Amino acid sequence: MAADNLASYGSLARFPDVKRLRVFLDSSVIGFSGDVSDMQFLDRHLTELSIDEAYEDPFCTSVPNGKGHLNAANLHKYLQKLLYKRRNDFDPLWNQLLIAGFDGDSKPYLASVDLRGTSFTSPSLATGFGSALAQPIMRRYAATEEDAAKLSREEAVEIIKECMKVLYYRDARSLDRYSIAVVTKEGVELKQDEQLEKQSWAFAERIKGYGTQTV
Repeated sequence: MAADNLASYGSLARFPDVKRLRVFLDSSVIGFSGDVSDMQFLDRHLTELSIDEAYEDPFCTSVPNGKGHLNAANLHKYLQKLLYKRRNDFDPLWNQLLIAGFDGDSKPYLASVDLRGTSFTSPSLATGFGSALAQPIMRRYAATEEDAAKLSREEAVEIIKECMKVLYYRDARSLDRYSIAVVTKEGVELKQDEQLEKQSWAFAERIKGYGTQTV
């Protein structure tokens, strides 16, 4: 999972160092898009939830699917109920969340939930502009659960990096610095200050409206 580190205020690229990936109990990752203040509220709520989990089960971080542990599938259901309740209270949290990790059977789990409480799972997911620009790239390699299972860790990371590069090229409100997380059964590896590599704007010369044009 990856997300750039930019928080915009309208058209103003205001905050270039906002981390939008959060690790939960060293076994799941939550990615946020949408309103930053609502993201901060959810982040504090998840911190309190993780403390409660640690009190109830001191070994929950070392036994990913232990009794009472909030794995990614359970966490997804919890967040879906939370966002659905806020929507019914006419006080929605203006975010779309992606949750990645493992379910109770130690199988990879990837799911989405939005401000209305609408939730679903898929072999690949994206939010915002990524739904239009990154999903076609990811579906080329992981159209089904079986295709996704065949990918190595290195291949999956390279696909995500390619998606982040395309999004930076095509979205005027994006940043070339991003966070990326890899979830394995051993835990979560999170890097929060990565930079896009091998950038090239040579393709722009073929785009109408870019620079001086000769017809």
